[in-house]
Amino acid sequence: MSEPIEWLDDGTAGGSPYSPRFGDRYRSELGGLEQAREVFLKGCGLPQAWASQPQWSVLETGFGLGLNFLVTWAAWKTDPLRPRLLHFVSTEAYPASADDVLRSAQTHPELIPFAQQLQRQLWGLLPGLHRLVFEGGQLLLTLCIGDAKAMLRDPTFQADSVYLDGFSPQRNPDIWDVHTFKAVAKCCRRGTRVATWTVARSVRDALAQCGFVVSKVPGIPPKRDNLQGEYNPAWQPKTSRPAPERRAAGRCIVIGAGLAGAAAAASLARRGWQVTVLDAASAPAAGASGLPAGVIAPHVSPDDSLLSRLSRSGIRAMLQQADALLPDDSDWRHSGVLEHCVEHARQLPAAWQAPNALAQAASDWSGPATPEQLTACGLPANTPALWHRQGGWIKPARLIQAWLATPGVSWRGDATVSQLIRQGGAWQALDAAGQELASAELVVLAAGYGSLALRQAAHPQSRPLALQAIRGQASWGWHTPGTLEAMPANPVNGHGSLVPAVLLQGRLGWVTGSSFDRDDTDTTLRDADQQHNFGKLKTLLPAAAQALAPQFDNGQAQGWSGIRCATPSRLPALGPLEDTPGLWACCGLGSRGLSFAALCAELLAARLHGEPLPVELRQADALLPQYD
Repeated sequence: MSEPIEWLDDGTAGGSPYSPRFGDRYRSELGGLEQAREVFLKGCGLPQAWASQPQWSVLETGFGLGLNFLVTWAAWKTDPLRPRLLHFVSTEAYPASADDVLRSAQTHPELIPFAQQLQRQLWGLLPGLHRLVFEGGQLLLTLCIGDAKAMLRDPTFQADSVYLDGFSPQRNPDIWDVHTFKAVAKCCRRGTRVATWTVARSVRDALAQCGFVVSKVPGIPPKRDNLQGEYNPAWQPKTSRPAPERRAAGRCIVIGAGLAGAAAAASLARRGWQVTVLDAASAPAAGASGLPAGVIAPHVSPDDSLLSRLSRSGIRAMLQQADALLPDDSDWRHSGVLEHCVEHARQLPAAWQAPNALAQAASDWSGPATPEQLTACGLPANTPALWHRQGGWIKPARLIQAWLATPGVSWRGDATVSQLIRQGGAWQALDAAGQELASAELVVLAAGYGSLALRQAAHPQSRPLALQAIRGQASWGWHTPGTLEAMPANPVNGHGSLVPAVLLQGRLGWVTGSSFDRDDTDTTLRDADQQHNFGKLKTLLPAAAQALAPQFDNGQAQGWSGIRCATPSRLPALGPLEDTPGLWACCGLGSRGLSFAALCAELLAARLHGEPLPVELRQADALLPQYD
C-alpha cells in the first residue's frame, strides 16, 4: 500500500504532511518551498550550472512528496538557457500516494499544474525503476522504488547535482549513513555539487569519508546552517565499470522503418541527432509492424521474471508515447485487456496478494478478472482469467508515422542497403549498385530478421547475430449486422488475441490471430492459417467466434502476414555490436514489438549518452545482443 500520511492542520491549503512511520514532518515548519529552492536548487548552483548544457542529471535521496522535483521542474521550465534534456533520479523506499503528492502541492499554487501532471503518472510503483516522462520527453523522472543503497549499487550515470534529503538523521539514520553515501558517490563525477539541509556531525563525517568536501553555509530560518559541497576525493576512486561517456549528438542511420527503427529514430532526434531512416519498402511499417492493430498487455509470472518486469517498463513507455502522439479511440485505446487463461491458470506473484504491502501497486497493473469483466467478454463468471489494467490496442503503422514525423528524422523508402562500409570514423550505406544512400557516425540495425544479413555485410568475419525468423498471419474483417453485439468490451488475449472494434480503412472492424511459424519467411497468405486463427478464436471467445463464423466460412475474412524476429532469450537485442564501432542493434522484439519498442529506443539513447537508464542495469545487460 502507499505510505500512510497524517495531515496536520497548519492553516495552509493542503495542511502539513506528517509521517507516522518516522515520527517526523515531510517539510520544515515554514513549508518546503523555500527549502527546496534555497537549500537544494541554489545549493547546487542551479539553474546557472546547467546553462546551455545538452543534458543535466540530478540525483535525489528521498523523493517524499516530490516537492524538490516540482521546484526543479519549474526552474527548468522558466529558464531560457535550460539544458535540452533534464534527468531527475530519485530513490524512495516508501512511496506516497498520487493523491497525497497532489495535496502536498496545494500550498504552492504555482506548482499545482506540474503536480497534476505528476499525479497522473504515479501509479503501479512496484519495487524497481519507473521512468516518468514530461515536457515531450525532455524532462525524465526516474523513480527508484526501494532502499537507496540497493537501487544505486550499480550506477549507470554520473550525477551533476545531488540533493541529499530525507527524514532527520535521528529519525531515519539509514538514509544518512556511510553506506548510502558510498552508493551516492559511485554516481558522482569529480566536481558534482551536493547540498542538504542537515549539518549533523555524523552526516559531515560520513560524507568526508566518501570523498565529499562539504562546509556549512547560512541556512534559512529557523535553521541556522545548511550544508553544501562537491565530490572531490583525495584519492582516485576505484570502479569496476568505466564511467559512462556522454556522447554528443551527431548523424545516425537507422535501417528499418518498423516499430523498432521508428522508435529509435525519434528517441535520438529528441536528443539532437539528425537521423536518416532507410527502408527497402516504399512505405513505412511494411514488414511485421504493419499489423492492422495489435494488443499490448504486460507479461505476468509467479516469480515476476525478467520478462515480466521488462514488459511492465515497456508498457509504461508505450502508453506514454501513444498518449502523447496518437488520437484516442481511432489509433489506440487504453481500454485494459482481459487475458483468458485457456491452457492453465496464470499465477500472480505471492507478494502481490492482499494484505501484502505490494497489493495496491500491483492492482494498478494486473489482477484476477472480476465476474463482471468476464461477463462483458461473453465468458462464464468462473473462467480463469486476469485483468490487465494497463493494456489496450494500438495501430502500429500510425505510431510509426508519428515517430517518423519527429523533427530531426528524415525517412527514405525504396532504399535497400546492400553494403555497410566504415571509412574515416563514419559509415556509408550503399545500395546494390554501390551508390551511397546515406553516411553517418552511427548506424542502428532495426530491420528485424534482415538485421542478420546487414550485420554480416558490415563485418563479414564477425559472429552472426542469434536471430530467428517467425512468420505470423493474422485475420481481420469488417463488422456486419449482428457481429458487433457479440464482441467483448475490450481486447482479449491468452490463446491468440482479438481486437474487437477498430476503424480499418474507414469502417469498424476486428482483428484476430495470429499464427507462429518458426524459420518461415514466406509471407504468402494461407487458407490453413485463416482456419487456424478461427480455431483459436473459438477457444478464446466462443460467442465472438460464432458471430464471425460466416466470414471465415465464405472467405470474407481478410488476412495479413509478416515476419517477426526473435532471439533465443525471448528478449529484444539492444546494444553495440562487438568488434564493430558505431554499429548498434535494435531488433529481435518478437511478438512483443508494441511492448518493447519505446523502451528499447530510450535504452539505446541512454546508453549512447551516458544517461540514467530507464531500467536496472542487469535488466539492460540482459538485452545485449547474442551471437550464434
